[in-house]
Amino acid sequence: MNFVIFDDEKWSNFFPITFTRSTGDLRVGILKLRQRISSYLEITDTNIIISSHLESIYKERHTDWGVNQVKDKKTIFINSRIKIDADSKKAIMNLKIDECLMHDDTILAAKINPKKQNINSENLQDLFSNLKKNQNSTIECWEFLWELIAENSEYIKRDFNDVFYDKDNYFETELGTTIINPYNVWIGNGTMMKPGVVIDATDGPVVLDENVTIMSNAVIIGPVYVGKGSTIKVGAKIYEGTSIGPACKIGGEVEETIFQGYTNKQHDGFLGHSYLGEWINLGADTNNSDLKNNYGQVSIYFYPHKKKIDSNSNYLGVIIGDHSKTGINSTINTGSSIGIGCSLFGAEIIKNHVPSFNIGTGAKTYEYQLEDFIETADLVKKRRALSFSQSEKELYSKIHKQVF
Repeated sequence: MNFVIFDDEKWSNFFPITFTRSTGDLRVGILKLRQRISSYLEITDTNIIISSHLESIYKERHTDWGVNQVKDKKTIFINSRIKIDADSKKAIMNLKIDECLMHDDTILAAKINPKKQNINSENLQDLFSNLKKNQNSTIECWEFLWELIAENSEYIKRDFNDVFYDKDNYFETELGTTIINPYNVWIGNGTMMKPGVVIDATDGPVVLDENVTIMSNAVIIGPVYVGKGSTIKVGAKIYEGTSIGPACKIGGEVEETIFQGYTNKQHDGFLGHSYLGEWINLGADTNNSDLKNNYGQVSIYFYPHKKKIDSNSNYLGVIIGDHSKTGINSTINTGSSIGIGCSLFGAEIIKNHVPSFNIGTGAKTYEYQLEDFIETADLVKKRRALSFSQSEKELYSKIHKQVF
């Protein structure tokens, strides 16, 4: 059976993070949404349908993937936003030809024998017309970024049990390292823990992926995931519900936060109930609030509506898009949204919504010129022996023209 994972029209619900990536590449728990679907359905080849804006950059980065191409063969199409589990897997695999699985007006999955063609998220509905609709009220999809933050702890536990749990994962630690409930801990090859480290997996698993470095006196309280090649700095306090993607450097105090990857928060300062993209740098002593003084529900800017909406959550910190940065001693208010390519500094509190490509203080910002942004972004990536490619330049140029 051929499988294709598709982004639907609600990919904009997850801006600013999905300005630069597929909905399927959002991280929650240990895995990305696409990876979890592939794991459940035992999909070996990667075929995706994404926005036309992302097509060039994905084809550049993933030459072995099928990107926005449909083959002339029987195919099951799966919505990248689906909350995949055993029940939804069964419903998907039981689909008949020319039938789609739906939750209200959302297509969760479809089984068809399409003609060979090029397609993208914008014209995807043409592919699913005239299908028999099979309604399922129990299968749900992700709707908002803050849902991923709220459910991250549970998904770390789920992914640990489904993918990482291994009774034979024996490991040796440095003298002076403390691991509580070691059967709830998974440590990858090449990972080092320095003396004074405490790993507490009493209330949830801790997964330290390959080539992770945990520096002296850091404390990690599960459920927590630390991605490949990441570093946890001296004396860091990493609390439950935190997922750290690959190649990050994280210090200070972090709680209930998701880092996509390649992001630095090296210094002291609190970050809680937040979602950060890639290539972000938080200056020393950057702090955010994740709870209002009146303990009320938090509102946050929602791109499709171009205004703030109620998150239905009492805890919500900040959402930060790729390549944004804060200066030292920056303060971020509850329920803030920072677009991509921003550079913020100064004593004034950062609050509400900062559109993409803005530079300045919390009180006053001005447009960050595209040429200056690209120059800085290229320097940042060169520090990791990478380059800011032509496809990236074209994508960020498109986003810059729209200035969300």
